[in-house]
Amino acid sequence: MRRKGPEVWTNKTWMLHHDNAPAHASLLIREFLAKQDTIVVLQSPYSPDLAPADFFLFPELKFTFNGRRFQTIEEIKENSLQDIRAIPQNTFQDAFQNWKKRWERCINSRREYFEGDKSD
Repeated sequence: MRRKGPEVWTNKTWMLHHDNAPAHASLLIREFLAKQDTIVVLQSPYSPDLAPADFFLFPELKFTFNGRRFQTIEEIKENSLQDIRAIPQNTFQDAFQNWKKRWERCINSRREYFEGDKSD
């Protein structure tokens, strides 16, 4: 955020959304984010597909990596970055619109478990 959106960083008009991975939920990380006055959007414990990486990016990469073999970690990194850069900007924008809809659905379900993208 500091590099990509310095005005947003300075104004503190942004929020961080991450999953419930132990590394993200550790006391050390929570204390750091609190110290930085970072607003964290909590991940519902029973709805793991709220993170755009889970419902959009990883499936997208899985599709493009299907049937391909790599010899080194560096080769995987190179190809991943190349494939991510090949995704059109409007596709990323659509993913974040979908993210907003998923969050609305989570809020409407009072953070109870739900599956899929279809409305109740």
